[in-house]
Amino acid sequence: MDTATHTAAQSRVVDAALELFAVRGVNGTSLQMIADALGVTKAAVYHQFPSKEQIVVATAETELARLDAAVTAAEAEEDRSRALEVLLSQVVDLAVERRHVVSTLMHDPVVVRLLATHEPFPRLMARVSRVLLGAAPTAEARVRAAMTQIAIGGAVSHPLVADIDDDTLRSELLRMARRLFGLPVDR
Repeated sequence: MDTATHTAAQSRVVDAALELFAVRGVNGTSLQMIADALGVTKAAVYHQFPSKEQIVVATAETELARLDAAVTAAEAEEDRSRALEVLLSQVVDLAVERRHVVSTLMHDPVVVRLLATHEPFPRLMARVSRVLLGAAPTAEARVRAAMTQIAIGGAVSHPLVADIDDDTLRSELLRMARRLFGLPVDR
């Protein structure tokens, strides 16, 4: 998931689109809205990306590049507990930092459909699962991994935590994720 291939103009389109997608959803965001947010013409947006679908993929790739970096850091750890700690802490940090867009990435039907067929995404999620599952993908380990993935993304975008400050939310999510994996809670 390499976003280094985006030009500065493309990155501006991606940033504007992502903010609009987070508020209005993908279907509720037009190319004209993206152009208006940037103060350019719709033709200028088309010059950067030939279709809205390509903008959606680029926004997802930009966000998922952050997850890719967290997985890579976890995979570099030889100790399983340390790998879990690295992955969980970085994923929680990312989810809390980007909580205004997490719901879009997880639940917007257009994003979900595109990511399901966009080859880098299933590979990335398989890597996340390998770190979370470890060497023994038992039923218990698989349920724990699934719960962790859904719980972090679901929690940061849930209305019950909308008024909780980032530091408190980060701390509580990490504490609960550590508990699920039997890691020391007080770090």
